[in-house]
Amino acid sequence: EVSSQVAALTKVDEPLLYLNGAPLSAEATLAEAGIAEHATISVTSRLLGGKVHGSLARAGKVKNQTPKVAKQEKKKKPTGRAKRREQYNRRYKAKAAQVGGRKRGPNAQAIA
Repeated sequence: EVSSQVAALTKVDEPLLYLNGAPLSAEATLAEAGIAEHATISVTSRLLGGKVHGSLARAGKVKNQTPKVAKQEKKKKPTGRAKRREQYNRRYKAKAAQVGGRKRGPNAQAIA
């Protein structure tokens, strides 16, 4: 009975009624549902489902058509004392030798 009254007021064909997050049956009256005088009833309507955007048939297309390039062999990076020595040379010794001019980042191209 409640849903028919709400349908007349809101112009919704089949309203979905919720009381404190719990759904109310469409045929229940106010007394049967145990609704207090100042209770809040949430009213929603059914939404029509649509198509899912995009197809999973083409998932991974770009990765699959990209040619596989074999990894190149690289020189082993120094570890331990040798790594710290390289860091020191890069950070301090090279800066002391370079007196004028602006600072250059580690990826700056060498001047030919």
